[in-house]
Amino acid sequence: MHPDQWHLLKTRRFLPLFLTQFLGAFNDNVFKNALIILITYTVIEQSALSPQVMITVAAGIFILPFFLFSAVAGQIADKYDKARLIRIIKAAEIVLMLGAALGFFWQHTGLLMLILFLMGTQSAFFGPLKYGILPDQLEENELIGGNALIDSSTFVAILLGTICGGLLIMAEGGPLIISVIVIAVAALGLYASFSIPPTQPADASLKIHYPEYCTNLRQLVNFLKF
Repeated sequence: MHPDQWHLLKTRRFLPLFLTQFLGAFNDNVFKNALIILITYTVIEQSALSPQVMITVAAGIFILPFFLFSAVAGQIADKYDKARLIRIIKAAEIVLMLGAALGFFWQHTGLLMLILFLMGTQSAFFGPLKYGILPDQLEENELIGGNALIDSSTFVAILLGTICGGLLIMAEGGPLIISVIVIAVAALGLYASFSIPPTQPADASLKIHYPEYCTNLRQLVNFLKF
């Protein structure tokens, strides 16, 4: 391990990735917790379900894509340039945040739940990339420090996003404030991602086995039937 991992924050090999993943984790939690508060206090009037049930459903909707898509996401990360894939995912995040802004403006539960699922999907595809790209960008003795910085910053982003999402959504004009924040942060994340150096695919000849996704889906259906 390098004696001082903080030097990585001064390098183009690491800083753009660090900022990209920090902003993404922050955005996920701003939106998710703003949605939970909105469900609890306002949007729930549009639904026949109790707040507790809706909040549980929201949490499940965000986690579900990790179960469904993680296997395929890992294969895609191995087959293509990870830096390019990150930029595509961050561009998609801007589109999702525009949809979230509409959902907050209309206070439309269904649209917000759909955006939450798609954000979980985006995160599921981003996960293998942010960890898989580290060996391409860092020296062997820098990997432990790089992983530590990524993990610690993710938890800081979760904490800040949770606080900001919960507090701001209940302020006067809260939905508008949250909408501006998530769109701006998504745009900053995309901007930062353009500075991530390109990488060589780990296995460009890899054939993606989509049946793994189908297996996960069948397992989910069988579980729900049980």
